[in-house]
Amino acid sequence: MSDQSQPTIIVPARLASVRFPKKLLAEINGKALILHTADRLQKEVPEFELFFAVDGEELALLLEEQGYDTVLTNPSLPSGTDRIAEANKILNRNLIINVQADEPTVGRSHIVALSEALQDPVSSMSTLAVPFRTKNDFLDPNQVKVVLGQDGRALYFSRSAIPFDRDDNREWTPSSLKNRPLRHLGMYGYKRDFLDAFAHSEPGKLERLEKLEQLRALEMGLGISVRIVDEPTLGIDQPHDLEVLKTLLA
Repeated sequence: MSDQSQPTIIVPARLASVRFPKKLLAEINGKALILHTADRLQKEVPEFELFFAVDGEELALLLEEQGYDTVLTNPSLPSGTDRIAEANKILNRNLIINVQADEPTVGRSHIVALSEALQDPVSSMSTLAVPFRTKNDFLDPNQVKVVLGQDGRALYFSRSAIPFDRDDNREWTPSSLKNRPLRHLGMYGYKRDFLDAFAHSEPGKLERLEKLEQLRALEMGLGISVRIVDEPTLGIDQPHDLEVLKTLLA
């Protein structure tokens, strides 16, 4: 019997990837990328239940051979959130944390922050943000920005450089870090009712424009509680990211 007061981590995992096919099986120091993420989670937050929502037997067998629990899901599902929603129809957990399978540097601080943010009674989900380090990163449309209200909930997510500084007074010195714009980190916490509603909803106009699924929640009028953390994670999006990871592991 699981502790329904503490979130369960469900990692959505699929082999299909346009930019980096079968990246979850790519080996770093003799071990598949997805196993680096699995081992990291087991080490950092051993008290949290951990499942992998996989799209087929190849990933399931790899993970199960190492002692990890898996749930088989429809390979044609369009997003990681949909994959988690389908897995939770079987697991039936009240609180769920979504960690990406290609983020092997996730830390305890990230998981704890997501878990704490889920306690917000007005929000249906939680996520993370970190201050941007450089202006170039802030202007990069591949790095998603988030702006917050005074209550710590998300007002909007965008690939554009928001908030726009009309007077161009923004500083990028080390001492200005706490006043920087915020970069969104793609980890989430969900309440079960939200997952059920999301799985039965259609992408909204803003989601289709920005290609950001978290905007669907805002378009549905649901709150997203955001916690600011000190460090980002390393997402493996391209083959050259593996070399960065090897350096970090060394």
